[in-house]
Amino acid sequence: MCQFEGTVLAGPSLEPVRGRVVVEDGRIAAVEEASTAATDVVVPAFVNAHTHVGDSVAKEAAVGEGLESAVAPPSSLKHRRLAAADRAALVRETGRTLRFMERTGTAAHLDFREAGVAGARALREASADRDVESFVLGSGDPDVLDVADGYGASGAHDDDFREERAAAREAGVPFGIHAGEPDADDIDAALDLEPDLLVHMVHAGPDHLDRVADEDVPVVVCPRANRVLGVGRPPVRALLEHTTVALGTDNVMLNPPSMFREMAHTAKRFDVTAREVLRMATVAGAEAVGLDCGVIEAGRRAALLVVDGDSDNLAGTEDPVRAVVRRATPLDVERVVL
Repeated sequence: MCQFEGTVLAGPSLEPVRGRVVVEDGRIAAVEEASTAATDVVVPAFVNAHTHVGDSVAKEAAVGEGLESAVAPPSSLKHRRLAAADRAALVRETGRTLRFMERTGTAAHLDFREAGVAGARALREASADRDVESFVLGSGDPDVLDVADGYGASGAHDDDFREERAAAREAGVPFGIHAGEPDADDIDAALDLEPDLLVHMVHAGPDHLDRVADEDVPVVVCPRANRVLGVGRPPVRALLEHTTVALGTDNVMLNPPSMFREMAHTAKRFDVTAREVLRMATVAGAEAVGLDCGVIEAGRRAALLVVDGDSDNLAGTEDPVRAVVRRATPLDVERVVL
């Protein structure tokens, strides 16, 4: 048994509780209010709700490129680099990215993995000795579901995807799809597939938002990647008013998979509260695909991030949620428990 004291951001609402988290056999045994002198802030470890970690073989390769030339299938710079990558190098570099994610407090990530069965197997190999949980949304033929945890479609105008959607439903696993990234033209077609998860929705309009609400579809936003690719700003406030919204870092080629950076960017550039952003970075992504993390409460997996509230960077902040979301960096991390 071990315990972590300080200000605990507990439960789905992330309310600050002065006390401790008790951990036994890798699970949270209790969250207890108690008098403590500890200055640490105990936070749920992050869930990065949208990544492309295969891009680890092409970091910063697309500087100055737009969406189509940088990442669009099948012939963009990204896909050419992935096709040319040696498998051993792909596994090695992906593993290094996963290690970075672990060290910076990410408990799990939802990865849209290219290259079909081979791509899904490569990610499984890269994550085999890592503590971060890789939830693999595979691509290509439906038989990728023999290896992956769900299906991740590139976009409704890239292929038909009805067969893959049916296969995911039959297997009882999530079907996610990119939508509304360069424009709004593919959003209705994506919603017609009845997805379990939408990614981006930068150009979602009122009618799209109503459909999302009526069909109860969670959305993942990736504001830094949208900015780098010049596709616009997701309507984060409007999305939050209609559905569950999670936060992702998208392509490793474009940005490091740092949830600290993603949170700070989102909190400072959009009409959202710090608590909303922290929920987007933790519980929302976990709930989207049924992961047992993202929340500090009894019975859950012990996936925790202990932040030094008295670090040179955070000392003097009054609101622990705001401090973690808007100001904290990996240098403020005391311990990651996965």
